[in-house]
Amino acid sequence: MALSPKLELRQSQSLVMTPQLMQAIKLLQLGNLDLVAYVEAELERNPLLERDEGEDRPIQAEAADAGPSGGETSESDGGDADGGDLAAASSGPDLDTAFETASPEIGDRLDADFTNVFQDDGPSEAIDPTRLVGETWSQTSTSGGGGGEDYNLESFVAVETSLADHLTEQLMLATGDPTRRMIGRHLIDGVDEAGYLRIDVAGVAEKLGAPLGLVEEVLALLQSFDPAGVCARDLGECLALQLKERDRFDPAMQALVANLELLARRDFAALRRLTKVDDDDLAEMVAEIRALNPKPGNAFGTTMVQPIVPDVVVRPGPDGAWIVELNSETLPKVLVNQSYFARVARNAKGEKDRLYLSDCMQTANWLVKSLDQRAKTILKVSTEIVRQQDAFLTHGIQYLKPLNLRMIADAVGMHESTVSRVTSNKYMATSRGIFELKYFFTSSIASSEGGEAHSSESVRHRIKELIDREAADDVLSDDTIVKMLREAGIDIARRTVAKYREAMNIPSSVQRRREKQALA
Repeated sequence: MALSPKLELRQSQSLVMTPQLMQAIKLLQLGNLDLVAYVEAELERNPLLERDEGEDRPIQAEAADAGPSGGETSESDGGDADGGDLAAASSGPDLDTAFETASPEIGDRLDADFTNVFQDDGPSEAIDPTRLVGETWSQTSTSGGGGGEDYNLESFVAVETSLADHLTEQLMLATGDPTRRMIGRHLIDGVDEAGYLRIDVAGVAEKLGAPLGLVEEVLALLQSFDPAGVCARDLGECLALQLKERDRFDPAMQALVANLELLARRDFAALRRLTKVDDDDLAEMVAEIRALNPKPGNAFGTTMVQPIVPDVVVRPGPDGAWIVELNSETLPKVLVNQSYFARVARNAKGEKDRLYLSDCMQTANWLVKSLDQRAKTILKVSTEIVRQQDAFLTHGIQYLKPLNLRMIADAVGMHESTVSRVTSNKYMATSRGIFELKYFFTSSIASSEGGEAHSSESVRHRIKELIDREAADDVLSDDTIVKMLREAGIDIARRTVAKYREAMNIPSSVQRRREKQALA
């Protein structure tokens, strides 16, 4: 067959990453502080955008009503309260229905980058000045924080490591157990600049629904970190921790540390009676005490810590269901002043001015729609997470269910990549504390009886309980623990038990047997 040039007409569909689509994807994954900065930059650049100083009305949903598709929850519950105003924020097609007529292949490709966008690249219908005379403002609201891509020299300046960062880094290396890490973070949040723990351990246990013994074990782990003496609850404990590290906490030193008020009064006669040492030994002990650091945390940076501002607030409703709402205090309000645009457009004298105004209006409308969709998407995903983790919110950390991105994506009708963007840098305030949305995603352990899978955290908790209850003459091996867990309906391998045990810093059965026999 001879080769010859010819013209051929083909029709195909393709997804184009328009600047508006890229903006929508970027806004979705920004945290609240970054989004605020982004919106501030747009307000300075675009003369048609202004802040809305009106009354805050949080977008909310009720988790108990979340069905297989969480979209109905946020549209019906939250949408009734604010959805109408938000939907009317600007003219043009709604983001949720942009690709209703697109083929399934195009829809899937779009969903991989952002669930709901529209493809109108031309000027918005709202830019016709004859239609805008007398029209009112359009508004939207959302939560988050933002940041532009401006070159910032301050980002290259060396930052002092704070005590909290220093302790958190050590915590990540010391344990791989998510339960212990979460408890450790709460305790670290309660450490002041001097290095002292200023929160009640029992209160932390009650708030997180964790056993008091487990919280005390995590505190003991934190107290072994550098600098020596950190996470102490008082001066005596701080000095004791430093002396233990130096292997100098003998009975005489214990008596001296327990009576620091006598040392402050310089009552050396009473101290000699209590410590049962002579004058020379007492003088050496006092010199050692004075060489210790009463404020170990002061060696680290004293830069002001920025508190976490939650994007989503979860509170119990009057009927026992969980009410999920966006944090209204972090919702930047954006208005598009269409009346001002109409007045300026009528007086535009050149094509360049008209194109500039058209671009500003189109950009403003897209920002409004993107912020609106971002708010609805965060609310939709958060509502489904709360519905899935209801037992954790009600009973505590040991009831955390196995959860992954696909389960949430299937429930709310989104792509996994969209759920991943939504849960990045977003925080949820609950009655048990503030958690990053990604915290609620945990791996699962299959059930040996074919029932519901078990969360890896709950399995770790059960392994630790079995080891804590073992007797000195009946130390459990990893194989025995596997057998006991399978009898309880947990299908787990021996290497997994060993991995979880090592992550919790629990020695092997041989080491535990030797320790128990030595203490007997």
